[in-house]
Amino acid sequence: MKGKLAVLVVSLLTVPALWAAEPAANVLPVPDTITAQGVPPIPLEHLAGLLPYENIRGALLIDWHPRERRILIRTRFAESPQLHEVSTPLGARTQLTFFREPVGASAYRPGHPGEVLYSLDEGGAENYQLFLLDRKTGKARRLSDGTHRYTSPLWSHDGRRLAWASNARNGRDMDVYVADPAKPGSERRLAEVQGAWSPLDWSPDDKRLLVHESVSANESYLHWLDVATAERHTLTPRNIPQAGRKEDPTVAYQGGKWSADGKSVYTASDKDSEFLRLVRLDAATGAATVISGDVPWDVEEYDRSDDGRLLAYLVNEDGVSRLHLIETATGKALALPDLPAGSASGLQFRPGSHEVGFAVSWARSSSDVYSYDPDRRRLDRWTASEVGGLDPETFVLPRLVRYPTFDRRTIPAFVYLPPRDRFPGKRPVVINIHGGPEGQARPSFLGSNNYILNELGVAVIVPNVRGSSGYGKSYLKLDNGRLREDSVKDVGALLDWIATQPDLDAAHVMVTGGSYGGYMVLAAMTHYSDRLCCAWEAVGISNFVTFLENTQEYRRDLRRVEYGDERDPQMRSFLEGIAPVNHADRITKPLMISQGANDPRVPLHESDQIAAAVRAKGVPVWYLVAKDEGHGFQKKSNSDYQRAVLLEMIRSFLLN
Repeated sequence: MKGKLAVLVVSLLTVPALWAAEPAANVLPVPDTITAQGVPPIPLEHLAGLLPYENIRGALLIDWHPRERRILIRTRFAESPQLHEVSTPLGARTQLTFFREPVGASAYRPGHPGEVLYSLDEGGAENYQLFLLDRKTGKARRLSDGTHRYTSPLWSHDGRRLAWASNARNGRDMDVYVADPAKPGSERRLAEVQGAWSPLDWSPDDKRLLVHESVSANESYLHWLDVATAERHTLTPRNIPQAGRKEDPTVAYQGGKWSADGKSVYTASDKDSEFLRLVRLDAATGAATVISGDVPWDVEEYDRSDDGRLLAYLVNEDGVSRLHLIETATGKALALPDLPAGSASGLQFRPGSHEVGFAVSWARSSSDVYSYDPDRRRLDRWTASEVGGLDPETFVLPRLVRYPTFDRRTIPAFVYLPPRDRFPGKRPVVINIHGGPEGQARPSFLGSNNYILNELGVAVIVPNVRGSSGYGKSYLKLDNGRLREDSVKDVGALLDWIATQPDLDAAHVMVTGGSYGGYMVLAAMTHYSDRLCCAWEAVGISNFVTFLENTQEYRRDLRRVEYGDERDPQMRSFLEGIAPVNHADRITKPLMISQGANDPRVPLHESDQIAAAVRAKGVPVWYLVAKDEGHGFQKKSNSDYQRAVLLEMIRSFLLN
């Protein structure tokens, strides 16, 4: 979750509900997928005006058609996001998949555009399975084993082979595989590895496969594999620390794309830089040429045109995405249209053209798909997602602030203030802390949480506490290991800042967050309960030791790099010492907890133990668990109910 007030929905499976199965006619019913403990009946009159905010949609660009000017998008019209095709800008959407579960990674099959690959997850367990849809028959064939995790599916340019990563060998390591979907039994393990690897790009002749090795948010490497022989070539070898020097030698490489001639690779790297820069690596020697210059911000996405003449890349400037287009031969920057100040994603060139597509989300628009053709200097909008009939001009624009913290640093945060003409005076505050911890709050669309601003008059602040991405690799490392609670102090500093603001009410503050942001909520409650009215955390970590011992094996080593290795006695003692569950007696204000029963990242046990510990102290706990969700809740009926519970908590404890 990046920079939005997380809206997750859950239910309790391990404890009986306190309310009757047949609610009164004027009370909101609990969905069958959800059991709730401690949640009072919610009068329907409390939800007046909420319906439009619950029917806001967005669209993401998934793929360009390999032959025609049409796109594949993901959007939701029922319970969860599904695949749709749009054949012309602002044209009708044709739905291709119809599942209750959300559809994930997807792509047209090159050479066979009547076939579409997609991944599907069941119940939020994240054991993604791959399917190939034949659009003529409407039937899909599963390409995976139905049990293990399959990620990063990638077609060869001719569409004859498919590469992916999977933990099928041992349930832990993500090996790289390749197969011809037309030939059952052709699956071949191309690289047996330790850790998390993934395919990035096929070379133009389909003979080499560029792959990514991820060690942590700060450390990753690029390799390429000879598809015929499986021979491995390391493109970015590990740095060796020099004796007597204290600097961290780790380097991060984000993604990778072969050049049109196959002689080099484009990637984003922080080598010799505080930020991720777009560079070109010589495939034979690894020699790097910086392309994006010394822009003091991260390059977050990039692509090249098929003919190799143009490069497109997005730069994250203080949370705002800026699009760049340059000529590869000269480095000349091309003229671009003005885009809203928000976040962009899904950058990709249309095959055989210079037209580049992307999705943009900003404060007054949910995510929608655009394309720009520099040859014609033409910007097209492909989707116009509904906002429930609401007037987008009423949605609040954020203000970027920087507040001081304990060690003289300043922390960036986006502040959304409710309309002053309808809500004068000091306003109560919801602080939302993003997950990750390497996430970043962006000035994106708040979605249904605009209700909190426009209808309840509550201000929303989304800070980027230390450890957030987007502000350089040094900032990213400031919460690692034993520095963990320094980020919690940043929340305390935000409370201090709120107390200095004439339009904010420091006596009425609520803190919310999901995943790692859920840990931050619990930690903030153990340190600052006397300064908070209530809190809501979703799928949060209540003890890093039990989390590391129970999270899925394929994630464990990656998380140990960030949080510390619980097998080391001294680190274990430190992690136990900061665990919110071990300081539950300090949480004295009402707490709402949300959890997915099938969460593979932060298991159900993390929420069970903190709910029990806080409840044992006599503090009100509203605990929800959803039996058909995992790490984050994507089914509309679940999220609608959870939102209603959250609003009831705001009314009961923040506004009173």
